[in-house]
Amino acid sequence: MVKKLISKLKTILFPRISITIDEQHLKDSWRRNKLYPLAETYLRAIATAKASKLKASSGKGGETVALTMGDNEDITDVFEGAVVRWGYRCIQSENNHNRRSNGGDKYYYKLKFDHCNRDLVQGKYMKHVAETGRAIILKNRKRKLYTNSTDDDEDWTPMTFKHPATFGTLGMDPTKKKEIMDDLLTFSKSKDYYNKIGKAWKRGYLLYGPPGTGKSTMIAAIANFLDYDIYDLELTAVKNNISLRRLLSNTTDKSVLVIEDIDCSLGLAGERKSLKPVKEKDVEESDKDDAPFTLSQVTLSGLLNFIDGLWTASGEERIVVFTTNHVEKLDPALIRRGHLDSHPLFEEVGNLLENTEITPADVAEVLISKGTNTTNYQLATERLEELIEVLKKDPEEKEKG
Repeated sequence: MVKKLISKLKTILFPRISITIDEQHLKDSWRRNKLYPLAETYLRAIATAKASKLKASSGKGGETVALTMGDNEDITDVFEGAVVRWGYRCIQSENNHNRRSNGGDKYYYKLKFDHCNRDLVQGKYMKHVAETGRAIILKNRKRKLYTNSTDDDEDWTPMTFKHPATFGTLGMDPTKKKEIMDDLLTFSKSKDYYNKIGKAWKRGYLLYGPPGTGKSTMIAAIANFLDYDIYDLELTAVKNNISLRRLLSNTTDKSVLVIEDIDCSLGLAGERKSLKPVKEKDVEESDKDDAPFTLSQVTLSGLLNFIDGLWTASGEERIVVFTTNHVEKLDPALIRRGHLDSHPLFEEVGNLLENTEITPADVAEVLISKGTNTTNYQLATERLEELIEVLKKDPEEKEKG
């Protein structure tokens, strides 16, 4: 009786807060919660010393053994004087034969702490958990090669990536090789630059040539050079644009997304036609969630929306590689170059803009006049030279012009 009164008094005087970390994303059940594996890794590091119930599992081939918290097990962690109690829970469902379905088992971690430590735990401690978990994963991880299949067109199947190709073993022109390596290194260290210019942190490459010219070897060398995972996307195994979006949203940062033989995938070539006629009835049937896989309804616009549209913001530090045997067959939208990143005239233009009153609309009018494409270096030079002339004009002359 006394213990219950003391416990109740503590609850009143020192109310506790709880945070739940679900395995799936809170708002989008088809997306994984990226904090979940970080918390799992962090807890795995302290579980062997503190937990009384552990679960052991081994990787493929039995090379490693991982110990994790057992179901309904609790462990205590201390951070800057704050006591945090972690628990691992599973809410079982009658539909537990399909864990990934909406009615499947729900796995989550729950941490509890005193109200007086709320700011510390929600701020510094959660950041500590995420950063420590991420550091452990990067230190211990083995690079993975992920593939998708028709069995589950919204999930990836991983295997250890052990391809021996490196830029040191790659047979190619030394100057071109150095150019590619420098470009990759610059990309991997350019997070602040991409944030500054407001662009997604990604880079695209197109590898083309006849079979046997080393396209796949180059991809392996890139992954080994940057220590990135590879996601080998088979577009013909993806049901529709929604499935594609879900699939690509579950790729990790620091990865290479590969779409091989893009000219043969889903008719994504210049004429934008399907490989075979598709009946309206077939489309309706294939869009149903419970429909068996029959054909792919991925479109060029659906792919571009993730590669170069709003969905590029769903991850960072990613490289996208297309390969093709026939570059001339590709739709221009797939292989268009990005905006001009640098030019010798940029500095002069920048200095003039700081000391000249001109609206963004007027600048844009000069740059896009005559319908030219500023991604072409020569035409960009002409437009920039014309802009410099406009900026140097006397204000009265501008009004007359």
